[in-house]
Amino acid sequence: MTRRGLLLAGLAGSLAGCGFRPLNAPPEPGEADIGPQLAAVRIGRLSNRTGQLMHQALERRLAARDRSGPAARYELIVSPVPAYEAQGYRRDGAPSRFRMVMTAPWTLQTVGVPPRPIAAGTSRAIDSYNFIDNEFFASLLSSEAAERRLVEQVAEDIVMRLAIAFRENPAA
Repeated sequence: MTRRGLLLAGLAGSLAGCGFRPLNAPPEPGEADIGPQLAAVRIGRLSNRTGQLMHQALERRLAARDRSGPAARYELIVSPVPAYEAQGYRRDGAPSRFRMVMTAPWTLQTVGVPPRPIAAGTSRAIDSYNFIDNEFFASLLSSEAAERRLVEQVAEDIVMRLAIAFRENPAA
């Protein structure tokens, strides 16, 4: 076995000894499965194109269930806010590169009346794209691709945080 292999095996053994367990691992005996709880999350209404992309990304991750599955017990309210900042400039002063920062405050609450908050947080992701002079279509595609990457990163972060909240509080 190589030195690198021994180092990785030692690291994996030390993590197992300290109680580390992957979030997506099957539940241990006596531990609740968080899959049904994640499937019972309804995503609140989102406006504009960024909101549509966020809704789709969250649906893909949360809804392993079909629409005929169990009724929603939780509602996830997300408010994605993209911000743009010029990062690079050409000699004539026109921007040539933009940084996009997406901040998405979110709240998970029960569907009942009155809604009871279960978890809340803010997810954030940063990406950049080039703005190509005289190539409007290429610049637009580059901007949209960056927006999709940001939405995917934020959705992944939100679902991981929801899974952690359900794992820490199975009675929610």
